[in-house]
Amino acid sequence: MTAEQPVPKKSLTMVDCGTCGSKAFIPSDLAPLEFTPCTKCEADIMMPMMLRQFKLIRPIASGGMGTVYRALDTSLNREVAVKLMKDELLNDEEAVESFSVEARACASLSHTNIIHIYTFDEHQGKRYLVMEIADNGCLDSLIEKEGMVTELDILDMGIKVAAALDSALQKGLLHRDIKPSNILFNQEGEPKLVDFGLATNSLEDTNYHGTIWGTPYYIAPEKVNREAETFLSDMYSLAGTLYHGLTGHVPFEAPTIEEVVAAQIHTPLTPPNHVVPSTTQNTSDAIYRAMAKDPAHRYQNYSEFIMALESARSQLLISMYNT
Repeated sequence: MTAEQPVPKKSLTMVDCGTCGSKAFIPSDLAPLEFTPCTKCEADIMMPMMLRQFKLIRPIASGGMGTVYRALDTSLNREVAVKLMKDELLNDEEAVESFSVEARACASLSHTNIIHIYTFDEHQGKRYLVMEIADNGCLDSLIEKEGMVTELDILDMGIKVAAALDSALQKGLLHRDIKPSNILFNQEGEPKLVDFGLATNSLEDTNYHGTIWGTPYYIAPEKVNREAETFLSDMYSLAGTLYHGLTGHVPFEAPTIEEVVAAQIHTPLTPPNHVVPSTTQNTSDAIYRAMAKDPAHRYQNYSEFIMALESARSQLLISMYNT
């Protein structure tokens, strides 16, 4: 009779579950970024990965270019967000350039309501962007959750994001893809404009003969018509984004994307206060004007747009105080 061989103990790694907050032990042989269920709540837990001094802990959001992770900068002991480019895009020159454009554009800007970039690097075949963390959701998810965002919150957001776009314009940059999913919130609820991957110099020729860049629900008519693109196109997209948050509806709804795009050119915009009657006239007028089909009929600078939003906000507060 031979003695039984001892069963080797499996090596385990302790991580925090981002869902239930408990300490969990997961198999140490999991590959970095691989998931396994939490033993307490069964939510997915990720095996952390190190990129130089950055420890990627769990995903925050995912998009066409890559995934954004909550991470720890172990050198400075602070939380950051790391945007890791998809492996399958690393050999795509256009995608790599877009990723680089985002890094350079954001790094050149300094504004409270534009996400701050810390570094852009490549390590062991991984290309990544390290930035300020803003993981309290985005406007898109807020609209989905609440249906509509309060008028006061929309005005506050509009004022801040318009100021951020004005700051970018002073550096010669257009964003070119303003939409609800590109306005994130930090833990204090402060809006942060992200994703400058389509950004371009405002002085360059932006008459396009190929792909039209932008999101159909918020794209300015002149871009659809392949006419000159200016900061007024960003203003239109921001106003369309505010319209969506305020009313719970995109400015133009249609069965197909092609019809939505056509509506940007041909269909008259329904004023926000005709969709939601409780919307004050000043707020409705400000958004409506910023979405004029003809760029010449919009506010001719961000200062005018911001002043209109601030005036609407003041009037709204007065009416709230008096009721």
